[in-house]
Amino acid sequence: MVTENEKYREKRIYEKLARDIKAVRYGSIAVIIQDGKIIQMEKREKIRLV
Repeated sequence: MVTENEKYREKRIYEKLARDIKAVRYGSIAVIIQDGKIIQMEKREKIRLV
């Protein structure tokens, strides 16, 4: 059974992921999942100098 606290945490994670996706101009975002839950996000951003 999922508690209200877990639902709130999941919602915050998905909102953070959406914000990060919108913010990256050049780069990538890796999502690490364990047991069906996001446990880590890695953001790599490239800077274009030209």
